[in-house]
Amino acid sequence: MDQRRTAILAEIPRLRRYARALLRDRDSADDLVQDCLERALSRLDNWTSDENPRRWLFTIMHHLFVDQTRRTKRRAEVVMMPLEGSEAMSVPADQTESVASREIMDALQAISPDRRAALVIVGVEGFSYAEAATMLGIPAGTLMSRVARGREELRGLLDDVGRRRAIRVVER
Repeated sequence: MDQRRTAILAEIPRLRRYARALLRDRDSADDLVQDCLERALSRLDNWTSDENPRRWLFTIMHHLFVDQTRRTKRRAEVVMMPLEGSEAMSVPADQTESVASREIMDALQAISPDRRAALVIVGVEGFSYAEAATMLGIPAGTLMSRVARGREELRGLLDDVGRRRAIRVVER
């Protein structure tokens, strides 16, 4: 197998993590990764083998995600995501970390896709502001603004969740 294809295949776990953060649905995320890989492999000549393919692949995935989001908005579709087996059952959490993790993921899904993408690329995937701005095709200042506003919005949503959890209903 060609070195370029091997380098691309090595990025699949990171692509899946980013897609799951963007979409929250395993099947939709896998579809996005597959679309990204298909596009990358069909345009292999656009990538030079002397650099890491991660930025190139994340850029492709982001553009596919934006196109998908726009298409959905244009159709004004309401999509109900089916619950996976473990999510369909109401079971008290065994660990505080899993509750906090779910609350963070829910809050992350509640913010705008542009801010979510900026936060995940910078905060989770660890790209620099300059790299992330290039990948998303926006000026660095716009990226920094989206990250700052996304963090603020995320913080506000998580504070609300914490307050709701702290309120107890007392029946007499």
